[in-house]
Amino acid sequence: MEKCIGLISTNNIDNRFGPLCKHRPPYMLPIGGRYRLIDFAISNLVNHGISTVAVYTGEKIRSTMDHLGNGKPWDLNRRFNGLFLFPPVLDERYKNPYSDIAQYHSTEAFFNQGKEKYILIMHPNILSKVNISEAFKFFKESGADATLVYNRRFDPFGEYINLDKMHIDKEGNLIDIGLNLGTEKTFNHYMDMLFVKKEVFMEIIKESIEIGDANYFKEALLARKHLYKINGYESKGHVEVIRDLRTYYEANLNLLKRDISSELFFEGGTIYTKSKDEPSTLYSESSSVQNSLIANGCIIEGQVEGSIIFRGVKIGKNAIIKNSIVMQKSVVEDGAIIVNSILDKYSRIHKGASIAGSSLVPYVVEKYGHVTKD
Repeated sequence: MEKCIGLISTNNIDNRFGPLCKHRPPYMLPIGGRYRLIDFAISNLVNHGISTVAVYTGEKIRSTMDHLGNGKPWDLNRRFNGLFLFPPVLDERYKNPYSDIAQYHSTEAFFNQGKEKYILIMHPNILSKVNISEAFKFFKESGADATLVYNRRFDPFGEYINLDKMHIDKEGNLIDIGLNLGTEKTFNHYMDMLFVKKEVFMEIIKESIEIGDANYFKEALLARKHLYKINGYESKGHVEVIRDLRTYYEANLNLLKRDISSELFFEGGTIYTKSKDEPSTLYSESSSVQNSLIANGCIIEGQVEGSIIFRGVKIGKNAIIKNSIVMQKSVVEDGAIIVNSILDKYSRIHKGASIAGSSLVPYVVEKYGHVTKD
């Protein structure tokens, strides 16, 4: 798929993650013991032969630069093509300089210089293993100007309210995109993923800026749906939409389900990330671990159940951790109790302290935070 540019846009991600995103953008949230959310998008692009990947970083880019670097873990550290990081350009010429249309236009030279004829736009906070090669083949063979990827959602209890709801006709052509209000048990969820011809992409960007009728590419495309052939491609795999603290917590714990973790981590290629050399995890005789993901470099002396434990975590004797996420280099001292909680990096729960949240509202300890018994 050398004819296609992979474009990861982060400009329209809501920040509803509380203190977890105080110093990092949402797409850089840790997941699964050793990964970041953006690893899934980049790895899926690379696994399907896309060798030119552009990331529009948004603000708070220090962690992005540190993690992605020159793209070596994804084999994107190339002399030609490879990984491109575009920090935000706040140019007063644009009606809304923070919008993705303004950011795309500010890097017009990048698109003009590339030999690729097609663009794949992805959302880094929607985790899935879409078969990009099959979707691209469908897009080209259908002769469409743009193909939008969607997933059929069964939603009898209204869990996916306010997700994008895609309407298509019997021939699979786009009618429109609205919001899911829970009026139907099953709906087409637009996954914020689309293929588009580069010439059409650039045409829409320029026209939108000149007319001033849209700030975001999806908005501009829908306003011109009568001018182009736009259809839909159904992806049938598992999808995690991480849009707030609750869905982030749930997505992590869903990885404890074997069928979900096998699909997201291994089907269609593995997930790559920045490597960190750590020794194997040490389990003492007093430790007890059930249904959990434990990264390397940890020391486990207490009880862990239904939890995600990141690299270098230390869990003391008689400590209890249930249904929780404990991030890198955190320390849980002897006798501490953690239930339905998220501990950010380098946090410490002191001896005998207890914290507990709920499955809907997990308790959060921010980076470098301390919780004492008193």
